[in-house]
Amino acid sequence: MDISVNTGRCCSSGVCALTAPDVFDQSDEDGTVILLTARPPIAAHAAVREAAELCPSGAIELREHS
Repeated sequence: MDISVNTGRCCSSGVCALTAPDVFDQSDEDGTVILLTARPPIAAHAAVREAAELCPSGAIELREHS
């Protein structure tokens, strides 16, 4: 899995950081998403998928590997 985020689209809800805190954080300045790792371990994939689904602005993009 590869992850990318669009900080310009992010609405700073914090859902991603709450759902997958090992992968996402929030900027202290404006609360926008910070991607901590673009290729998370398999154990984090379910939480990352949930964070992407719950993101109200659709700022998280996932690319699954076969």
